[in-house]
Amino acid sequence: MTEPASISAGIAARYAAAVFDLATETGAMAALEADTEALGAALEGSADLRAMVASPVIGRDEQGRAMAALAARMGLSPLMTGTLGLMAANRRLFVLAPLVAGLRARIAEARGEVTAEVAAARALTAEEETRLAATLSGRVGRTVKLKTTVDAGLIGGLVVKVGSKMVDTTIRSRLAALQNAMKGVG
Repeated sequence: MTEPASISAGIAARYAAAVFDLATETGAMAALEADTEALGAALEGSADLRAMVASPVIGRDEQGRAMAALAARMGLSPLMTGTLGLMAANRRLFVLAPLVAGLRARIAEARGEVTAEVAAARALTAEEETRLAATLSGRVGRTVKLKTTVDAGLIGGLVVKVGSKMVDTTIRSRLAALQNAMKGVG
């Protein structure tokens, strides 16, 4: 990790820890979870929002007003509204995306959940997702939430990442292994 990236990660982690602890102490976990998902969706869906929080040209006051208006429009809790205002005042809005990721991780950990990233050659049916989540839950001993993506280049099969473990059952990887084995024979 580069130095600026590690600094950003550290800043985001400190904000996430503080917000999570405050939500836990005040019994506002449900509101924190809703706020986190809403902010995550807003960041993913709005290039303008991402540009505004990353811009060093936009001043603290302007960022603060923009975030206050956004929080009011989205109906965010007072805890999250105050956090966004503090981040704007301290010129720390550039860590909003890592903050959301950190809060999602802390909320999932508190629930005993883990997220599995699944890449499939085609979209999985609801039944396949349910079976896969149940199988993974049995393996890791925790509730598993799936984050699925489609990658037609896999030809068939799945790539599943849970924490630091990865399982690649794709046809593409099997073909690559066969190709490497054939190179050794010839």
